Amino acid sequence: MKKKVRSPQDTLTPQTHDQKHILILTADTGLGHRSTAKAITLALEETYGANCTIDTVNPMDHERASVFLRNSQADYDRMVRDLPEIYRFGYKAIDSPLPNAIIESAFTVMLFEAIYDIVKEYRPDVIVDTYESYLAPLDAVFTINRRHIPVITVVTDLATVHRTWFNTVTDLCCVPTQIVFDLAVGLGLAPDKVKVTGIPVNPAFAKETRDPAAIRAELGWRSDLTTVLAVGGTRVNHLDEALNVLNHSGLPLQLIVVAGGDDERYQQFRDTTWHAVTHLYNLVDNMPSMLRAADLVICKAGGLIVTEALACGLPLLLVDLIQGQETGNMDYVVNGGAGEFANTPIEALEIMYHWLDKGGELLAQRAQQARSMGHPRSAYDIAEMIWTLAQSNTDAAPSRSVVSLKTLTELLNNFNVPWGDGGSS
Repeated sequence: MKKKVRSPQDTLTPQTHDQKHILILTADTGLGHRSTAKAITLALEETYGANCTIDTVNPMDHERASVFLRNSQADYDRMVRDLPEIYRFGYKAIDSPLPNAIIESAFTVMLFEAIYDIVKEYRPDVIVDTYESYLAPLDAVFTINRRHIPVITVVTDLATVHRTWFNTVTDLCCVPTQIVFDLAVGLGLAPDKVKVTGIPVNPAFAKETRDPAAIRAELGWRSDLTTVLAVGGTRVNHLDEALNVLNHSGLPLQLIVVAGGDDERYQQFRDTTWHAVTHLYNLVDNMPSMLRAADLVICKAGGLIVTEALACGLPLLLVDLIQGQETGNMDYVVNGGAGEFANTPIEALEIMYHWLDKGGELLAQRAQQARSMGHPRSAYDIAEMIWTLAQSNTDAAPSRSVVSLKTLTELLNNFNVPWGDGGSS
């Protein structure tokens, strides 16, 4: 059946009401996208909760999304853990113009119906995107309907960022660092549409201002030892080796070990004979307090834990990373003077000795640099930007996509994606 362009009716136009509807799009490939969405939600609820409705949706879980995409989220951890070289190759390969264009077209085909249905159902005043691959499908939905809803994109990587994040469908792009700001502008976004905000963390990080000694007393930790918070998880390698050398080092350390939901690793820690003062946890829900009570963090170079540590002004001893995706995070921390990367357990021990030498002089320097790089109030700053943009959407504006309607409809027709008359062919 011949497909028709949707009538420019109010299918995507926000509802007329005093309350603002905010739609946050997220994904479950790793922890960063979902945690970013949650942080923004908490800040919005605290600041504007009486005047807005907030919905967080994962389009890849939608019934009209490609089955391949739904399954790919479950396979993400396995790919990162078991096939790191293939993951690194794919991550690097798609970050060039031609492969990126192909990937954007693929996500448009696989997610067009899902994202159209989601936007039609929620009819938001503003859309907050925390996952880069939704931007091209959003652009397609707006182009087909000749309507544009304000979009705020929140980038969730500190330095190594794919060009897919920088789509002109975005009205405001919140980036974590000046490095990413320069990249966004270099790839075509107008400078006035890019803001350096940091990656949003739970507002509890900004609220936890108690003295570390008071928090340690509450948690049952000692206050007279250098406190090392070691954060693990199912994708974290080499943490147990680093802890092993510290456990046998004789240094005046208190080890706070969080397995991050890795039950097997947690049991391994429980079976270990600890010579240093040690407190073991599996999953925790008070990370803001634990970070505030620590003197430094040992972890992998994941965007979430790195951002949270910097928000608390904590030096980072990095012992693992996902090559490609997290290399930039490691470089950002090391080049900024907020931490170091240990390739081996012996290097981790050497770094710890250097940090504690001369009364902890170098550790204090690392902490000062971490504080200067942290953004504990990022979620509040982004919430304010979202609220301001939501006020401007009194009527849905025409789409301003650079993708021609003819090109887009040809793409959708070639893959039998319904796009006319409400999404049915």
